[in-house]
Amino acid sequence: MFAVLKTGGKQYRVQPGDVLRVEKLAANPGDKVQFNEVLMVGATVGTPLVEGAGVQAEVIDQIKGKKVIHFVRRRRKHSSKRTRGHRQQLTVVRITEILESGADKSGVMAAIGAGSASAAAVAAAKPAKKTPAKKAAPKKEDRPAEAAPEAAAGSKPANLLTEARGGKPDDLKKISGVGPKLESTLHEIGVFHFDQIAEWGPEEIAYMDDRLSFKGRIERDNWIEQAKELAAAKE
Repeated sequence: MFAVLKTGGKQYRVQPGDVLRVEKLAANPGDKVQFNEVLMVGATVGTPLVEGAGVQAEVIDQIKGKKVIHFVRRRRKHSSKRTRGHRQQLTVVRITEILESGADKSGVMAAIGAGSASAAAVAAAKPAKKTPAKKAAPKKEDRPAEAAPEAAAGSKPANLLTEARGGKPDDLKKISGVGPKLESTLHEIGVFHFDQIAEWGPEEIAYMDDRLSFKGRIERDNWIEQAKELAAAKE
């Protein structure tokens, strides 16, 4: 038995076992697809399609056709030349079965062209999968207790202020690695003067590193020594 199917704007006369190249389909190698646009099956001619008929095939591979060169030359005042190459994307399929009727109930994924297929259309073409029943959510008392938020590292400096002494903060941007944004963050935390930074120990440095989200910057840029020198110069 043979059939005439239509896909990608072309018609193909096929029979079981035939291997043919068609315009790229939205399918992967190994998938089973069904062509539903069947114009003729044996002696039955469709008007234009044969109702209930289908051709099933197995996808073998996704390939590219031979390169086609397109050369254009314009002979105008400003002449131009343009060369373009194109390799058409194709799908290799093997015809496995021809159905004279009942194709609409076969449950096989419909063969849809990749160029015009949307994600929703491809999903609709695939046979429906049985979804396992959702498990009931555990009762409130059975749920594990949420972990408490981690405490900040180190210890909070005792010399933090609510505002600058005399309303005049030091220019913290003089410390290497401190810019306008970081200076503003230090003010929000309560750091306004060089002598505050100069008094920090390892625990205070760890705390401030955590608050500033710049791990190791204070020690890497040697803020403590810089702050001591700037505080001494200020005196």
